[in-house]
Amino acid sequence: MSEEPNPPTPFPRKEGGARGPLSSSGSPPFIGEGLGERFRPAVSVVMAAKNYARFLPAAVESVVAQTFHDWELVVVDDGSSDDTPDAIRPYLADRRVRYVRSDRLGQSRAKNLGVGLSRGEYVAFLDADDAWRPTKLERQLALFRDRPEVGVVFCRRSLIDANGRPLPSPPSPPPPRGRVPDRMFVQNFVCFSSVVVRRGVFDHVGRFDPQWDLAIDYDLWLRVAKYHDFDFIDDALVLYRTGHGNLSQKLADRVATALSIMHRAETRYGIGDVVPNGVIAAGYASTCRTIGYVMRASEPITAARWCWKALGWASGRTASAKGLVASLLAMASGKRATGSAENAAANR
Repeated sequence: MSEEPNPPTPFPRKEGGARGPLSSSGSPPFIGEGLGERFRPAVSVVMAAKNYARFLPAAVESVVAQTFHDWELVVVDDGSSDDTPDAIRPYLADRRVRYVRSDRLGQSRAKNLGVGLSRGEYVAFLDADDAWRPTKLERQLALFRDRPEVGVVFCRRSLIDANGRPLPSPPSPPPPRGRVPDRMFVQNFVCFSSVVVRRGVFDHVGRFDPQWDLAIDYDLWLRVAKYHDFDFIDDALVLYRTGHGNLSQKLADRVATALSIMHRAETRYGIGDVVPNGVIAAGYASTCRTIGYVMRASEPITAARWCWKALGWASGRTASAKGLVASLLAMASGKRATGSAENAAANR
């Protein structure tokens, strides 16, 4: 977890010896370092981006529009091959916006690089395809005030499609708050683009683990939840874009990764010390049932296998059995539908 990427390369020099903002390729390798130690914002916003030039302006503008103004934005372009450098360039006139170009570090290392370059007491994350409501930071930062036990503050999300149009968001009960390792083990209930994290949390439990390519936030939250409180704003202050990615294609990999993360949390992070055995069993079983539910319409045979696997844990066996029966009936019907993992109940 301590593995860190190499520091960004400095600016090349222009003809005449002046230090210039653009490389010979036209891509700014690192812009914003001139502010140095003099500028220490209250909150740093880390945005890792790769080939999301079409969405990035809306994400950046939602940061600029915040009613809380003491922020910096660190955009890590992880080797984009699209127009991401051109998309970010107009916003670099704002002293608070910084840009670094990395070379395909991957999700974990790109976010770790952003955290390492950030200088705020708090670190917020925003995916380049999502956006915020204007009062998000102001309302969340207020929850940290005089409460050192709070390590993470998150909020609800509302769904939008690839073109930014609102989508129906199913109602859900308020998520848990406080010390929540048991609830987190069963389900990652935190929308990543909604979080603000106290910087000291990273010093305590580490950053994103480069071992994982998927579910990297779930691994981090399990480590955090053992020691730090979570709190939330019970309003949808994040616009979460869905329908444009390839999560459904990676669903099996995501669940396999989640199960590996859960096992490591149990055996190496000491989650078993604070989470009862019955809850641990419920976490494994519900994860398997989730993939069964999501894949039932498109791949009922695969869904049946996951429900059968869920039956290996005593927790929720009735629900697992019902899922198995429903998957077998779907297989017998011969009907198939395109599945989507993006709105699965377990947000892993």
